[in-house]
Amino acid sequence: MTTEKYQAGSAEQPLDIINLYDLEKEAGEVVPKGGFGYIYSGAGDLYTINENITAFNHKYIAPRVLQDIENPDTTTEIFGDHLTSPIIMAPVAAHKLVNTKGEAATAKGVADYGSILTMSSFASASIDDMATAADGAPQWFQLYMSKDNDINRKILDEAMAHNVKTIVLTADATVGGNRETDKRNHFTFPVGLPIVEAYQTGVGQTMDAVYKSAKQRLNPKDVEFISEYTHLPVFVKGIQTAEDVEIALQAGAKGIWVSNHGGRQLDGGPAAFDSLHVVAKAVNKRVPIVFDSGVRRGQHVFKALAEGADIVAIGRPVIYGLALGGAQGVQSVFNYLQKELELVMQLAGTHNIDEVKATHLVDNHYGN
Repeated sequence: MTTEKYQAGSAEQPLDIINLYDLEKEAGEVVPKGGFGYIYSGAGDLYTINENITAFNHKYIAPRVLQDIENPDTTTEIFGDHLTSPIIMAPVAAHKLVNTKGEAATAKGVADYGSILTMSSFASASIDDMATAADGAPQWFQLYMSKDNDINRKILDEAMAHNVKTIVLTADATVGGNRETDKRNHFTFPVGLPIVEAYQTGVGQTMDAVYKSAKQRLNPKDVEFISEYTHLPVFVKGIQTAEDVEIALQAGAKGIWVSNHGGRQLDGGPAAFDSLHVVAKAVNKRVPIVFDSGVRRGQHVFKALAEGADIVAIGRPVIYGLALGGAQGVQSVFNYLQKELELVMQLAGTHNIDEVKATHLVDNHYGN
């Protein structure tokens, strides 16, 4: 793919969303083929990406009645920051693939909603652009580590200078997954990656090349390094086993992020939702848990919280909202999920997020 032919849109409008599956189809009609393929697709046979969504049906929500509920309260807190709902923005690379305003529009939409944007190291905008657009709203920073710790320090210095609240170390993407859609489309990045330009320009590079330019031999000392250098809480992202929970916590992690990278890395692995209970049991409420991968419904948010998550992060749906409506489209996606969550909460007899977290889901014994 040549960069000259790539042209993202510049839409800015609120969206009337029926569901997020329709939103994906609509985004596919406006985002250039290579960029859309990179965003929507996953690894290998797409088994894990599909399991991420269907696995939510492995558990049922038991309806409750006579619970005296009219307006469920979705507000919550994480590390002292008050959020409109427990739904935040996951780190996603290169938002300018879908909208010329890129991460600045995403940051504004998330902030206007009242939630947290997790900045990606592979953003197509600068940290300053995202922080300025958020206008003081809380933000987190996701780090893909350079092989050079001097570069890591400079990136972290910039993030701290813009008052990020948390560092998220993505640990499950030391190499790109087998993304066949990108290969078929001959996709390379048509936009730059300014935050990591000291070791990766992005333009003309495949995703695998971008990952390989970052540090691949991650180990517990990297968690220690980030924690000691920044004195900020560190989440380790990409955890799906009890063993990795202990490794991360012993290294000083103050949060665990359950994710399989949206099915974009190891195909044939478990759905993130199926891993959540195992991880939550191992964490045993010692630190907060963020969950992502496959969230497309308010009931998915509800189930993730009931299975042990404290916060639920969304990625692709926000990018589709950005493509179709800019900052207002981003806010529309969050509003849509909140409204669905409120509906589910009322029907499930839960007044607030604490009650959602205390809900016992019913096992699906029918294998659907």
